[in-house]
Amino acid sequence: MQPIRIGLLGVGTVGGGTIELLKTNAADIGRRLGRELTISHVANRHTERAKSLLDEHTFISNDVNDVVNAKDVDIVVELIGGTTTAKDAVIQAIKNGKHIVTANKKLLAEHGNEIFALAAKQGVMVMFEAAIAGGIPIVKALREGLAANQIQSVAGIINGTSNFILSEMRIRHSAFDETLKEAQELGYAEADPTFDIEGQDAGHKLSLISSLAFGTPIHFDQCYLEGIKHLAQQDIQYAEELGYRIKLLGITRKTSAGIELRVHPTLIPQARLIAKVDGVMNAVSVQSNMVGQTLYYGAGAGAAPTASAVVADIIDVARLIDSNPHNRVPYLAFQPALLENTPILSMDNIISSYYLRVSARDEPGVLGEIANILASEHISIEALIQKGVVHHDTAEIVILTHSTREGTIKKAISCMENLSRVIAPITMIRMESLHAR
Repeated sequence: MQPIRIGLLGVGTVGGGTIELLKTNAADIGRRLGRELTISHVANRHTERAKSLLDEHTFISNDVNDVVNAKDVDIVVELIGGTTTAKDAVIQAIKNGKHIVTANKKLLAEHGNEIFALAAKQGVMVMFEAAIAGGIPIVKALREGLAANQIQSVAGIINGTSNFILSEMRIRHSAFDETLKEAQELGYAEADPTFDIEGQDAGHKLSLISSLAFGTPIHFDQCYLEGIKHLAQQDIQYAEELGYRIKLLGITRKTSAGIELRVHPTLIPQARLIAKVDGVMNAVSVQSNMVGQTLYYGAGAGAAPTASAVVADIIDVARLIDSNPHNRVPYLAFQPALLENTPILSMDNIISSYYLRVSARDEPGVLGEIANILASEHISIEALIQKGVVHHDTAEIVILTHSTREGTIKKAISCMENLSRVIAPITMIRMESLHAR
């Protein structure tokens, strides 16, 4: 049987890992697939890098068009990243009738609706397991393994950099800036870490997860993003004392009013398995109506784990390459014509519990005033502790609330901040039990 010919765009960390994996595991892949996979064409800005990894039979260029327009390429594997050259290359490859495997979550989160529509028109596959949570097969789980279920919610630690920083802040009692510097020195954070620590990376991944879970177009432009750089060490310590851990979670949940789509720091009970996920590891918890809760854990980045997902997608494409397009698993798990434009809820309309840290003058009556404001908004208190005097005559009060609408808690916070004896902005962090609702 004729080999499947791969055109590889980008020979960076993941591209190099993909080449190495295809060499190392060639025998097992051949036994599984029943035919050979061969990298016939490669494009990389610096051709020397590609030449050092491949033999003389591979066509190597610094121009992606030499790959996407080659007639003897069956699958284009896009590992360039970004949304400029990568988008143009993917669009042209699809127009040329080539199947796509990509690890580019930014490209799909921002332009996936266009890409999938064109791919459907051309009858080609677009696979993207490596775009979400590295080596964890969450895309296949949502598209296939849980296809008999109604997905109710998904919550995930899907950015390893942020998880490493929060884990180290908790374990070492270190400040954010200090821990970020350590993450950069270890290679877990970029020189410019904005994409990770402000939630964009997790937001791209969550937008794809939400579409897979609920059968909607991709709505990254409506995803709420809140990062971790504002978190203080005392909040992590207080959460720990109260039996919680703070994680940057991507949460999407379908309610009768619409879909929640949000990335933010979150208190979760220490007893939950996902709360125990530390370092750069990722985990995704899925709640569905038949199987209940399932948890997917593993390495969310790195050459080998991400290459594992890339090659798994290549194998899937190779198995289905001669199949009728109508018999393939849909790109976003649901038939394209049956995707629903379910509204995305504004943050004011989500329902959550909340952690509040209030700095106030250490004087009689302050607790009563705060409690009265919460009571007036029908917000019930789950726990309240006063941490004593922390600076001169200032005390810190930590409050955990029961579930309420976010617009309501924001109104209460505004009223509390107007109290003469509340002397600093109130810290608010959302809390999730991660139980089915």
